[in-house]
Amino acid sequence: MNLYNSFNLSLALHYVPFIYIYVLYIFPSFCIPSIIQIDHFHVGRIEDTFTSADGYLKSFINPLIEETRADLHSNMSTIYSALTCEIFDVKICKDFEPPKNLTYKISLKKSTYKQSSSSSSGNTYEPEYGDLIALTDVRPKCIDDLNRPKTSYIVALVQGIKNDGSWKIPIRASKLIAFEKSDKKKRETRPDTLFAVYLTNLTTNRRIWNALNPGDGGNMNIINSVLTINPFIEEKCSLCSSSNSNDMEIRIKVSNSKEAIKSSELDDSQKAAVLDCIALTECWHQNSVKLIWGPPGTGKTKTIASLLFALLRIKCRTLTCAPTNVAVIGVTKRLMSCLSGTLEHDTYGLGDIVLFGNGERMKIDEHEDLYDVFLDNRIAALTQCFAPLSGWNGSVQGMISLLEHPKDQYRRYLGQHKEKNEDGGEKNDKEKEKNENLKETLEEKSWKKLIIDTIKENKKKNVSSQERGKSKKKNANNNKNKNSDASDKVNVPWTFEEFVRKKFFGIGKQLMFCITGLYTHLPTSMIPLEVLKNMIQVLDLLQKLETSLHITKEGLRQALMNQSTSLCRMRLQCLKALKFLSETLGVPTFTEYHEIKSFCLENTCLIFCTASSSAKLHTDGMNPLELVIIDEAAQLKECESSIPLQLFGLRHAILVGDEKQLPAMVISKVCEKAGFGRSLFERLVILGHNKHLLNVQYRMHPSISLFPNRKFYGGQIRDGRNVTQRAYEKRFLEEKLFGSYSFINVTNGKEEFDNKHSRKNMAEVSVVAEIISKLYKESIKSKKNVRVGCISPYKAQVCAINDLLGKTYSTDANDIFSVNVRSVDGFQGGEEDVIIISTVRCNGNGSVGFLDNRQRANVALTRARYVVI
Repeated sequence: MNLYNSFNLSLALHYVPFIYIYVLYIFPSFCIPSIIQIDHFHVGRIEDTFTSADGYLKSFINPLIEETRADLHSNMSTIYSALTCEIFDVKICKDFEPPKNLTYKISLKKSTYKQSSSSSSGNTYEPEYGDLIALTDVRPKCIDDLNRPKTSYIVALVQGIKNDGSWKIPIRASKLIAFEKSDKKKRETRPDTLFAVYLTNLTTNRRIWNALNPGDGGNMNIINSVLTINPFIEEKCSLCSSSNSNDMEIRIKVSNSKEAIKSSELDDSQKAAVLDCIALTECWHQNSVKLIWGPPGTGKTKTIASLLFALLRIKCRTLTCAPTNVAVIGVTKRLMSCLSGTLEHDTYGLGDIVLFGNGERMKIDEHEDLYDVFLDNRIAALTQCFAPLSGWNGSVQGMISLLEHPKDQYRRYLGQHKEKNEDGGEKNDKEKEKNENLKETLEEKSWKKLIIDTIKENKKKNVSSQERGKSKKKNANNNKNKNSDASDKVNVPWTFEEFVRKKFFGIGKQLMFCITGLYTHLPTSMIPLEVLKNMIQVLDLLQKLETSLHITKEGLRQALMNQSTSLCRMRLQCLKALKFLSETLGVPTFTEYHEIKSFCLENTCLIFCTASSSAKLHTDGMNPLELVIIDEAAQLKECESSIPLQLFGLRHAILVGDEKQLPAMVISKVCEKAGFGRSLFERLVILGHNKHLLNVQYRMHPSISLFPNRKFYGGQIRDGRNVTQRAYEKRFLEEKLFGSYSFINVTNGKEEFDNKHSRKNMAEVSVVAEIISKLYKESIKSKKNVRVGCISPYKAQVCAINDLLGKTYSTDANDIFSVNVRSVDGFQGGEEDVIIISTVRCNGNGSVGFLDNRQRANVALTRARYVVI
């Protein structure tokens, strides 16, 4: 099919810059002539089997280009609702080199973040890395606003993010930007305004493109194993079956993990799946892919978490990824739940787990149980611990000096105090001031809270460079005034007792921060158990010493030095443990963000991220991964799964999903027909690859699970004991109509279309609102928690219901009553007590559109625990 057949010909001129997008941003290995040749972009059906890895990867290239084009076309067709921000200024970058490397830094206007009511979108927009934007002098209300004869728009790609606290964002443009001149005398030649209009984000597609063009040296082991499958000869590795591992310690750990799984609360099908996957860790002779088939409610996430728990115990370096942040967060939280209560020494062991990604999109602030494993938090903590003076090394040496020679330290202090007085008190010991500030902060906050607050502070968006300069100057003046005020007072040196207490409290807080931070965030391979026990002992002794120093008011000098006193014995005991730690616990000396980030990713055991973000693990020096687990694998385009499957050292892959539920979303009809949205999981199932079926469902009342089980799963799924008990049969409304399964015929309904050509039915909207109102009243009356989900296959209906409900009900599942309204696609993986399905359709031929898609119908009908309406 011709690449441009789906274009509206009347708009074709508006998409000419797309040629530049291909060449400059997405597919730099292409040349312009090859792009202009329309025949080059025929999108054919993606085959089921392949003869080579090269042919396999190339089969996705044309569909990827077409899908990118379709996404851009779709967004530009609704340009009136696009996110926009106003640009204050444009500067040329140092590497600016026409005609190809047109790099600039744009400065955003602050008012952009308080988007005015005149904004067409009404939403704030801050360009992010990978965003494709259009630069134009107006906020576009229609497609014609982008391509006016005199002021045609310019395409640009955001190439970075703000990292200096300013509004400057690096971009690469397809044409010269007239706005870039900074000569104030020529200011009248500039356009009055300049806007950045969001078109699409290319990050994931660029990562896929790189994975489809790996060059020499890529890891093709897993990909070669899935080019074709013969289920009749699909056997376990014969070498593994007949040989023993050379590493007896590993064999013992694997054996213990298997025994733990056998005695766990998993059902038989879950145990079989986990045990088979654990066996992969002992196979070094071939590369294999395992499939775990998890229909709705069968404990798929629980199974993955149990597997990961076992892999953590045997220190098998594993990547767990999924198509979406929601899925990644879900499986990480489940693992943390499994770990809860099993860690023998506080948070020691969490350093072997790391979750990374965009914290704002992941909404990390809402998941306190993930703070200790989120990468940005870890980097913030380790930055403090690795600091040369106020970090571990400086603190431990400072405490050793104080405890070993308190008198010498006091004499040195007196000498410095005298010297400072002779200089008029004008010298400012910056490190001391920094330590004092840290001490005060640590006294007020826990270290975890401090880390989170530090990250939030770094992400503040409303501080310009000028304001920061003023703030620094103001703070400097304030400090100067404080110092001046202090110098006016009587400058009397501390007594020995005061010195010891203040010094101990200051260094002690830093030291306790570092000890806790290090055993929480460093991998266990860097902290042997003997070292850990000493760290915990030091924490205990520091706290006891602090208490004793508070109590001992007089005779502190004698109490510290007299070995017959408990204070002196504690001092010597703590000193011995600190010296041991200073010799045995070595921490890195680097403090740069990217160095600590690489260190964490290279040395951790379990890594969690999206499949797209796993591209960040394709770096030189990365320690090899052994396994990859892909959750929601049936929702991941096969071409996107090629990103994690090519990671260095990878030996085996485990795909967990359900091809009977929704596949990946594909915008282009051409690509959909070609099978571009098909997952590797589904293709392997089609070829007859063996799969572990999780065959017990624990979510739905039997009357709800009956139809999906028979229709979509051939009756292979059994109901768990919990759902067959009488207590699981709940009635939330008194009317007989509302049992476990209810059908309501809305006879006066009418199908309508919104401005995006999506259907809605306002009569159904009113009925849904009325049912929710009744459920709410009953919930409040009975004081029972009720979670309601409302599903519709049409976005317009979702918007209409949300508009009518407004903020009447909470969306927080922890509240006594909550309501969540989403599309079918948005509800995949979710579950609620009550599900209301608004089908929307109302026509003479009885067509209920979404039922034509078995996968969409399956998802909609399997989200409820107790009631479907």
